[in-house]
Amino acid sequence: MGNISKRELEELNQKVEDIEVSLNIDSKKEILKSLEEESRQENLWENQKHAQDVLTQISDIKTEIEKISNIKDNLNTLLSLIEDTKESEQDILTEDFENLKKEITQFESLKFLSGKYDICNTTISIHSGQGGTEANDWTEMLFRMYTMYIEKKGWKYNITNILKGNEVGIATVTFDVVGKYAYGILKREHGTHRLIRLSPFNSQNLRQTSFAAVEVIPILEELDKEIEIPETDIEFKATKSGGPGGQNVNKTSTAVQITHIPTGIVVHCSEERSQLQNREKAMQILKGKLWKILEENRLKEITDIKGDYKVAGWGNQIRNYILHPYKLVKDLRTEIESSNPESILDGNIDEFLEAQLRIQ
Repeated sequence: MGNISKRELEELNQKVEDIEVSLNIDSKKEILKSLEEESRQENLWENQKHAQDVLTQISDIKTEIEKISNIKDNLNTLLSLIEDTKESEQDILTEDFENLKKEITQFESLKFLSGKYDICNTTISIHSGQGGTEANDWTEMLFRMYTMYIEKKGWKYNITNILKGNEVGIATVTFDVVGKYAYGILKREHGTHRLIRLSPFNSQNLRQTSFAAVEVIPILEELDKEIEIPETDIEFKATKSGGPGGQNVNKTSTAVQITHIPTGIVVHCSEERSQLQNREKAMQILKGKLWKILEENRLKEITDIKGDYKVAGWGNQIRNYILHPYKLVKDLRTEIESSNPESILDGNIDEFLEAQLRIQ
């Protein structure tokens, strides 16, 4: 990049002002004052859940206000430095300018996270498609990609169910992601992901196409109030955890399987130490899946959901990951591309996620 123009800085400044307005920062400052007054009330902790909600809201609003304030300070500092720096020496500020632009773009994404449950934690399931060993390996690659992204974000994850492949990889895995706006940021990863590469699993080293389906649902206590499932629609049985799941999985008969008879949705859970806890967790996941169907099909009643349910059908892939004969990752909805699939598979998927937020 050459010299940083005044017009570029003015555009960046205008963008920051627009973000400040769209996020209602001024009104949030007033809300913060009210919440802080409430937090000082002696009877606050008589209702522990409400008290925790108040403190969480205070923390969230403070973080947003501080973030926009820091961005404005950094922008003003950069403006001053550029005015005091000769054009021939401005290259040393280019990196600061690019970093600030990236920071502003990431913060801007908050204004697109206005969905009812966007702020929630999320449950992600990855299922291998047809192809046996190849597909299981691809499922494990995707699992690694998401967990590396989660770790870079400073979020946490916990595996609730995993079934290893017969030879390598993972047949299916379900894990909870704990992080602010985790559902809103990751919800559009829901769909089919397609890998094209030279197979490392056959002696001819032939080109192979593999599919994996990703499901993303919100984790929300309120779903218990919104989603009512008749007991007659549920088939429950205890199972044993399948596959060498490692320390994350409790390999006892406390694992459960719940089938929603009208749709055919099957949920496994083996995270908890008791069968009751696993049943509750499995029901939470099932309600999340049913809620997502209601949302996507604009239905109001669970009874309107009939027939076989197929997650992320193979005909509707959302992203291609091509490792041969050339290198390319392309999102088919946003047209965002990367010629560095190794970086993407190492969890550097911010550009794809941010572009998805803009296709409301």
